[in-house]
Amino acid sequence: MKINTIVWGENIHDQTSPVVAELYPGGMHTCIANALNVDENINASTATLQEDEHGLTEARMNETDVLIWWGHAAHGDVDDKVVERVVQQVWSGMGLILLHSSHFAKPFKQLMGTPCGLTWREAGERERLWVTSPNHPIVNGLPDHFELEHEEMYGEPFSVPEPLETVFISWFQGGEVFRSGLTYRRGAGNIFYFRPGHETYPTYHDDNIKKVLVNAVHWANNSQQRRTNMTDAPNTTVDNALEKIVERGLKLHADGEEGFK
Repeated sequence: MKINTIVWGENIHDQTSPVVAELYPGGMHTCIANALNVDENINASTATLQEDEHGLTEARMNETDVLIWWGHAAHGDVDDKVVERVVQQVWSGMGLILLHSSHFAKPFKQLMGTPCGLTWREAGERERLWVTSPNHPIVNGLPDHFELEHEEMYGEPFSVPEPLETVFISWFQGGEVFRSGLTYRRGAGNIFYFRPGHETYPTYHDDNIKKVLVNAVHWANNSQQRRTNMTDAPNTTVDNALEKIVERGLKLHADGEEGFK
């Protein structure tokens, strides 16, 4: 079965900036989805901030294997109910890929539990991405490094939790370095943060970037059945203990109470 993927785009600069509109006719989200759909095993569609429930209804999310998120100017406009829905789906096993300025997106900050801050400079400088985990599935088919002629600089320190793997490190012409490809797991969900993608540069037309995104969708996809009730904390009674035990001592909860969360 194909990997059902949603490419979520903020879709603001795509409509208001002539530079971005010229680079990405139809929006950045459409460009990314088109690149993914070249892979016969991926079924990519799009959603945007402007749609009802930002295009991420509960029914649609239940059928989504991987969600790709790009945001920049309107992180605060994303409805908290939708954010909670995304987080719950990740905990249950949906893959999540966050691009560029989505380090400040509400779902990422909630899942990381840290400020997710960094330094930046918009100067169109060269970025050289080095593969730091050469056997990782996300870098399959890539050289040991590749360059983007024009990109926005992101620099350390990057205030995120220590990742499972650092897949890419970037160097910029101004001298800064940045951990540009990081993997995490939250609950049953795989998460990949990938730094490149400033909207005024043709980053998502680059063949190496397209390969990273295709590889990342395959990596983030969890073929296991989606977990349910991840936030439940059921009480296992004495009668249901695997080994026979005798209840003793005082109790806080009466029989049948759900307990505190």
